Amino acid sequence: MCEANAYLKDGEKNVLFMESVDTIEPYEHGLKLVDIFGKQKFINAQIKEMTLLNHRILLEKF
Repeated sequence: MCEANAYLKDGEKNVLFMESVDTIEPYEHGLKLVDIFGKQKFINAQIKEMTLLNHRILLEKF
């Protein structure tokens, strides 16, 4: 599988925001994430780091 888990940076911690992310799309105030089942989440954040080899996306709120 190629999907990744998205984590939200919270101070020194990284909190799981969404599992099995398949698509990330920019939208007017942040990002739309869609998982492999079609579930969507919107967040006012930017991508801070992506490590695709480890299937990990790190998000940071504006």
